Amino acid sequence: MEIKKYASIVDKSVLVLMAGLMWFGVGVLLISYAVSWLSSCSGKQQFFFYTAGFLAAMPIHHFGFLKIADKNLNRILLLTEKKSPFTFMTWKSYIIVLIMVSMGIALRHSSIPKQYLSILYNGIGFALFLSGIRYFRFFYKLIFEKKS
Repeated sequence: MEIKKYASIVDKSVLVLMAGLMWFGVGVLLISYAVSWLSSCSGKQQFFFYTAGFLAAMPIHHFGFLKIADKNLNRILLLTEKKSPFTFMTWKSYIIVLIMVSMGIALRHSSIPKQYLSILYNGIGFALFLSGIRYFRFFYKLIFEKKS
């Protein structure tokens, strides 16, 4: 009984913030990898690779992460009572994250030239960054509505 008492300790606004911080933070991490890989490239090369990454980010965000983020937001926003902080993601999402992290490690240690890999990292990173901002907007709305 005591464990259950402590397992339900955070409000849905905290879950939305935690999800946003995770998506935003991972996006920044991936972008930082790409930036470091492109630091040794010429200005023209950097422009090409950054532009390609940005152009990749738009469909990744719109057709992929936006739908996932909205589905997760809808799930969290329907909660009526406090939950465990680990419920900011579903158990299936934890498995997907583990697979994605493993793939990222494998790609970083592969023989693919880092400048080409930067396109994927910038694309996914910027898409995650944008999705994180979406969570922050909902967090702001939840906090603002509480005060009204």
